[in-house]
Amino acid sequence: MAASELYSKYARVWLPDAAEVWKSAELIKDYTPGDLTLTLRLDDGTELEYKIDPQAHNLPPLRNPNILVGENDLTALSYLHEPAVLHNLKVRFVDSRSIYTYCGIVLVAINPYESLPIYEADIINAYSGQNMGDMDPHIFAVAEEAYKQMARDERNQSIIVSGESGAGKTVSAKYAMRYFATVSCSSTEASVEERVLASSPIMEALGNAKTTRNDNSSRFGKYIEIGFDKKHCIIGANMRTYLLEKSRVVFQAHEERNYHIFYQLCASSHLPEFKAFKLGCADDFHCTNQGQSPVIEGVDDSKEMCNTRRAFSLLGISESDQMAIYQILAALLHLSNVEVKEQSADRCSISPDNVHLMVFCELMGVPCEEMAHWLCHRKLKTTTETYVKPVPKMSAVNGRDALAKHIYARLFSRIVDSINSALKSAVKQHSFIGVLDIYGFETFDVNSFEQFCINYANEKLQQQFNQHVFKLEQEEYMKEEIPWTLIDFYDNQPCINLIEAKLGVLDLLDEECKMPKGSDDTWAQKLYNTLLKQNAHFDKPRLSNRAFIINHFADKVEYQCEGFLEKNKDTVNEEQINVLKKSKFDLLLTLFEDDEKVPSSTNKRTSVIGRAGPAQRDNKKTVGLQFRQSLHLLMDTLNATTPHYVRCIKPNDLKASFTLDPVRAVQQLRACGILETIRISAAGFPSRWTYQEFFSRYRVLMKQKDVLPDRKQTCKSLLEKLIQDQDKYQFGKNKIFFRAGQVAYLEKLRSDKLRMACVRIQKTIRCWLARKKYLRMRESAITIQRHVRGHQTRCYVKFLRRTRAAVVLQRSMRMWATRRRYQQQRSAAIAIQCCLRAYMAKQQYYKLMFEKKSVVIQKWVRGWLVRQHFRRTLAAIILLQSCVRRMRAKNELKKLKVEARSVEHFKKLNFGMENKIMQLQHKINEQQKENRELSERLNAVEKARATEREKQSRELQNLHRSEQEARAKVETLPSLLEQLSFLQHELENTCREKEDLEEQTKVYKEQTQQVVEELNMKNSLLNSEKDELNKLILEQAQQLTDVKTNFENTEQMEKDLTEERSRYQNLLSEHLHLEERHRDLKEEINLSISSSKSGHKRTDSNYSSNSSEFSQSLGSTEGDDSSIQTEDEPQSTVDLPILLKLQRRVKDLEQEKQSLRQQLDNREEAQQEKAKEVEEQKTVGRAELDLETLKRQELESENKKLKQNLNELRKSLTTEKSELMPPAPGSLPYSILLDQLSSSNDELEMRKEEVLLLRSHMVRQEALKHKDSALGEGVKLDLEIPSFQDIDRPTDIHTLNEDGELWLAYEGLKETNRLLECQMQEQEQVHNEKYRKLLEEVNKLKKENEQQQKLLTQNLLLSEDARIDASLKHEITRLANENLEHMEQQEKQDKTIRKLKKQLKFYVKKVEDFEASAQEKSNSSVTNAPVRAVNITRKEKEYQGMLEYRQGDEARLLKNVVIDLKPRGVAVNLIPGLPAYIIFMCLRYADRVNDDQRVSTLLNSTISSIKGVIKRRGNDFEVVSFWLANTCRLMHCLKQYSGDEVVMTRNTAKQNEHCLTNFELSEYQQVIGDLSIQIYRQFIKCMEDNLQPLIVASMLEHETIQGVLGSKPTGLRKRSTSFPGVGAVTVEVLLQRLGHFHTTMCQHGMDPDLIKQVVRQLFYIICAVTLNNLLLRKDMCSWSKGLQIRYNVWQLEEWLAERELADCGAKETLEPLVQAAQLLQIKKKTEADAQAICNMCTALTTAQILKVLTLYTPVIEFEERVSTSFITIIKDLLKDRVESSTLMMDAKKIFSITLLFTPSSVALETIQIPASLNLGFLNRI
Repeated sequence: MAASELYSKYARVWLPDAAEVWKSAELIKDYTPGDLTLTLRLDDGTELEYKIDPQAHNLPPLRNPNILVGENDLTALSYLHEPAVLHNLKVRFVDSRSIYTYCGIVLVAINPYESLPIYEADIINAYSGQNMGDMDPHIFAVAEEAYKQMARDERNQSIIVSGESGAGKTVSAKYAMRYFATVSCSSTEASVEERVLASSPIMEALGNAKTTRNDNSSRFGKYIEIGFDKKHCIIGANMRTYLLEKSRVVFQAHEERNYHIFYQLCASSHLPEFKAFKLGCADDFHCTNQGQSPVIEGVDDSKEMCNTRRAFSLLGISESDQMAIYQILAALLHLSNVEVKEQSADRCSISPDNVHLMVFCELMGVPCEEMAHWLCHRKLKTTTETYVKPVPKMSAVNGRDALAKHIYARLFSRIVDSINSALKSAVKQHSFIGVLDIYGFETFDVNSFEQFCINYANEKLQQQFNQHVFKLEQEEYMKEEIPWTLIDFYDNQPCINLIEAKLGVLDLLDEECKMPKGSDDTWAQKLYNTLLKQNAHFDKPRLSNRAFIINHFADKVEYQCEGFLEKNKDTVNEEQINVLKKSKFDLLLTLFEDDEKVPSSTNKRTSVIGRAGPAQRDNKKTVGLQFRQSLHLLMDTLNATTPHYVRCIKPNDLKASFTLDPVRAVQQLRACGILETIRISAAGFPSRWTYQEFFSRYRVLMKQKDVLPDRKQTCKSLLEKLIQDQDKYQFGKNKIFFRAGQVAYLEKLRSDKLRMACVRIQKTIRCWLARKKYLRMRESAITIQRHVRGHQTRCYVKFLRRTRAAVVLQRSMRMWATRRRYQQQRSAAIAIQCCLRAYMAKQQYYKLMFEKKSVVIQKWVRGWLVRQHFRRTLAAIILLQSCVRRMRAKNELKKLKVEARSVEHFKKLNFGMENKIMQLQHKINEQQKENRELSERLNAVEKARATEREKQSRELQNLHRSEQEARAKVETLPSLLEQLSFLQHELENTCREKEDLEEQTKVYKEQTQQVVEELNMKNSLLNSEKDELNKLILEQAQQLTDVKTNFENTEQMEKDLTEERSRYQNLLSEHLHLEERHRDLKEEINLSISSSKSGHKRTDSNYSSNSSEFSQSLGSTEGDDSSIQTEDEPQSTVDLPILLKLQRRVKDLEQEKQSLRQQLDNREEAQQEKAKEVEEQKTVGRAELDLETLKRQELESENKKLKQNLNELRKSLTTEKSELMPPAPGSLPYSILLDQLSSSNDELEMRKEEVLLLRSHMVRQEALKHKDSALGEGVKLDLEIPSFQDIDRPTDIHTLNEDGELWLAYEGLKETNRLLECQMQEQEQVHNEKYRKLLEEVNKLKKENEQQQKLLTQNLLLSEDARIDASLKHEITRLANENLEHMEQQEKQDKTIRKLKKQLKFYVKKVEDFEASAQEKSNSSVTNAPVRAVNITRKEKEYQGMLEYRQGDEARLLKNVVIDLKPRGVAVNLIPGLPAYIIFMCLRYADRVNDDQRVSTLLNSTISSIKGVIKRRGNDFEVVSFWLANTCRLMHCLKQYSGDEVVMTRNTAKQNEHCLTNFELSEYQQVIGDLSIQIYRQFIKCMEDNLQPLIVASMLEHETIQGVLGSKPTGLRKRSTSFPGVGAVTVEVLLQRLGHFHTTMCQHGMDPDLIKQVVRQLFYIICAVTLNNLLLRKDMCSWSKGLQIRYNVWQLEEWLAERELADCGAKETLEPLVQAAQLLQIKKKTEADAQAICNMCTALTTAQILKVLTLYTPVIEFEERVSTSFITIIKDLLKDRVESSTLMMDAKKIFSITLLFTPSSVALETIQIPASLNLGFLNRI
């Protein structure tokens, strides 16, 4: 294909970029060969010219079509190059948030730095058993592939997880191991899986540390072999470690930490067990404070220490061994703080009282002086002598650090050995899966010996990887039988030879280490001299003589030679080791045990880190040699297994979630070999299609005549036409192979073809639309013209009419105007005259009025003047009188003063008058006050009079003026008089009118007042009605709220009931499963015991064994509450007193059941004895019978009354809220019931006593009458008086007197005494019982009092909140206990009622038997009268619906009816539920003969037999369905014929006659109901196993119309899509299977309601499995697949409608799937679309909606991907939803089952037993 065809206009290419590595651009114009530049436009709109070298022809790489972007497999890309890989990973990781991507056989895992919900158990179940190409990429898919290949090929597997620090290698390895532990059948040995996972915390604590790139970086490599047995179950594990970074023990870079275990020890130093270590914080020790970052954010070292200790304990390492390990680690901490002092240039010393040295020696158990000496000295050996030489300070510090590293390495190796011994299994290992968690390619600013070894290991792994990829490619080509040439791929063997070959880097390093004066510099010079010019992969830096460069497969790395020799030799002072060997510390001695022998790497599978060898230098292995040997061993192991590759990528260095740094990503892709895989794939035929896939995808490029029946030939002919170059593709046996870029070319042709087809369709449609528009416009124009012309004509006619009308209007208007003008003038003249006359009348009226008023004024003025003159004269007279009287008084006063001056006169006057003087003085003072007041008043009056005078003078002047005016107006008086008369006349008229108006107003007021009163009354009535209506509205609103609350409460209660029922059924299934397992184990134990001790066997009676089994089953059913509470402890907290109360209640119920059985036996024996006595007493005579019949009649009447009372009680009880709900204690029905029961018991006791007395009296009377006859001699009175047997008495007691009355009196007295004694005993028993109850209540009150006191004392010590909480908790516990006690009392009372019912039934039956016998005797005694002869006809035999069988035939019956029965024959030929009917008819016979042993034996044996059949044939659908139907039918029969009045109303009269009479089997109903639930769960599991392989293939993978939209190209891992052909699974196949299930259930007679529940469960399973697979498969999330799913769902709904199951709730269970399909098809662009999606997808969780939108993938070019902004809008809209965060639906969920009672219409007496069942030993009764 020419470049001009590919590099055309609008083609997209990749350009190199410094920041983003690669950036996208688009061609603006076509490229022609020979052009030197390409005109491009970037995504931001800028245009540029890209230069092309004509010789190199370096065209930029093309970009893949958008439809191929985001693929699961990178090999599915048409253009395979670096930018395509990087872009695809970025789209998947950033946009789709998918962290896993396939690259051929490699799984690329990008660390999301965020917790994702994709590792739960339901995800594991979804990937289990699936092909690798069917599901989205996942670590579980790789693990499943390894597990499947191990089981299928019987070949060991390996999973190689590599990547740089922080890429997520350890986490990926963890999840792989978790997957193996989950899918393998390791449930019986769960401890193995736990121990394997428990090794991780230990290895992380000892081998992981914080680095600048990762907070939990593994500083060693490990290979874990997980062992499996022949059944592919995990049996053990083994671990190998590689190259522990020992230098970290003594040195850490900035912002880094030492190994976690040291910080965990320091954080736990406060614990008592660690006090002896004398530790402190991490900053106190030199080996933990160098990085200056002792704390990791979000990590609690003390908690991590607890996890580490727990893991040690789980692996079986004792506490003492753990403390020994911690002791050595603490000693290393102290050793790092030992300070070395410099004494001279070549000498140093350590103070003997150094605290840390003393603690180190104390913890190690070595002498302090020796250790201090050898830390500062070394021993030199020659051939003849040995020298002790001091060392300088630097050498001493290095020796100290070397000792610490050596001890830690040995300790690490020892711990690995302990873990391996704990994980080792005694069972022989059949196969294994290895998980290699090893470091990836590393390059830093300063690279040392560790980076050299790591990169050397990666070179070996990359070589193995390249060879494996090349091998797979070769196998694929050979399998398809296509010609192929050798693919040229990068072989890194030269680089490996540079490192490990003879005279390579490692060999020269080991040789230099053996030299006495070898150094890093001399070794570097040897490297330069030996390798620089001979090997192209070796190079020397320009500016350094102490470094070298190796060209690795990933990149060039510069290594610094400093420290290589020291790290390779890993030397330690031997004398220091000898000092440690003298220690008494056992663990320290075991660390150096293998120094005495040379370690063999082939025998050891433990850590291969550097170890100190023996004293001989020649036998010591260097670290490089050990690592090379261990690496070769690892490669041999990997080559012997099938490898699976996981490459972990670190997206960025900032640990930001879902952020990809392109530069860092490309570095790692180059380093981990992903790009090399792509290059190998691109060199061959990377794109591979099956012929059917190719035909389905590119059918649009063919014409109809080109389609041949042979798909292969059709594809060949098409490719020969489309692609001319035959080298671009090859035809294999099953696939077509394309070279890189060909699929993109075919996709371009396909899109062009589709685009042209779209253009043609658009052209045709637009032509049709235009013509249709033209015709519509033409027709509209004609119609408009017609209407316009008509309109114009109508307008002209209208104009003529208007003209004529205007003339008429003008004439009329002119006439009207003239007439109006005349009338206006006339009315104006009349108005002027009227006004003038009115004015003149008014003037005359005013004149008369003025004259009259002036006369009145004159009259009043003159009267006022006369009165004023009179007042003034009177005032002057009074003034004169007062002046004269005052003058006389003054004279009189003077005389008195003269007289008073004489003394005698004064004495006379004042004699005895002092008091009077005082009084007078007082009066004087008062008078003076009055005078002053009067004077003041007088002054005021005078002032007022003066003002009045002034006013009067002014008024007088006014009057004078008015008089003058009046005189002037008198002249006008005559005219005024006339006016006055006129006005008087008018006034009279107006007065009369006024009176009339007043009368009218009075009447109107009265009428209005009446109306107002009426309105007020109506208003008051309306107000009252309004108030009443408001009250009613409020009441109705309250009722509505109550109804709503009740409805909500009922809904909540129903929800709680369903949850409780499902929880109960789950617990029941678990309980029954444990019972089966317990029974199996018991059988195995019995078999083993019987084999060991053959001969001694104990056989219990059937009754005891069955009753024990029955009691066990009942105990399990009655203790459901307690079992539920104990099972649900992890979910909800259970109150301990309630749990104990429930356990005690179970025990009490069992004891009560045993006591009831004993009482029942005693009563039956007593009844039998009474029956015998009655039979003996029948022979007494006819008189006694007559009396007894009378008494029986009375008893019958009494019994009828009791029955009536009982019926009334039942009616009163049934009129409560619910018929089935028992009355609450204290309620009216409850009290009535207690009263009636007590009265009935009293009456029964009285009647019993009367019957006994009557019987004794009748016996005596008959004996007295017939004492001399034979009848009297034959009478025997069984008196049973043991106390009088030994008393001497006469031989003939009858001869005491003549008539025997004395004897009779004596006998009557004895019997009376006996009765009294019995009554006394009964009363004593009652008294004892009451006393016992009182004692229990007293003890109970004492305990409660003590508890209250304890609680009070405890509460006083607590805070107020805690006190409230404690009191509430105590009150809740007390109320719960009281409720339980009330429930127990209620159950006891219910049992008492049932007992009384049984007694009543028994007495009624006895009475009826007595009446029947008496009737027979009376009939036999009647003389036979002569009768006429009649014909006797034989009646047909009436059956009673019972089957008689002999005791012991139960096993034979159940063998034929249950064990050996074949459901298919019974379901087809016989009535449904026949085995249940047969068993129940046999049960009726056992009830009739009143044999409880038979009843219990038959029912328990039936339950055990059904359980056995289900256990053996639980996978047979028909068997499970058959016995589910029959078990439910047996349960319904027990209820239908139980005698319950509520049930009897639904029976026929004949069915009511067949009710059970002697036994109440409600508890067995519960047991059989539980068995039905167990069978139902097995039934659902069986159907689920049958449907599981069909669901995904039919609902998702199958396409009804092939090739409509086609399928996208896939990569190396093909999906198993079902194409048309043989064995294709369609929806019809699924519907046929469902139809088979439904038909079988109907044939077996299963209840219709139960069938609906089964169908609902099956549809939920279909929905859950389909939706879960949809959420895990990116290739299924497309528009066309949504259409297919909706069509399939419609077919399922049609199937429901055809079988009348639309109301079973199955349609609702499909709602999540329907909404997911709608979500795939709905528009996804704007905010309105987002709101519509949120409103529509109510059955999907937020995680599921976002997952579907993220996975949405266009299948054709015309679709668009969902933008990240739209997904963000959806997330914001759904953030307030309260729902579960789980992604997957629970496919294992089983809805709670409700077994509704369904009575049978089959009459038991009509059932015929077929001979094929071999039940001839049963007899119909």
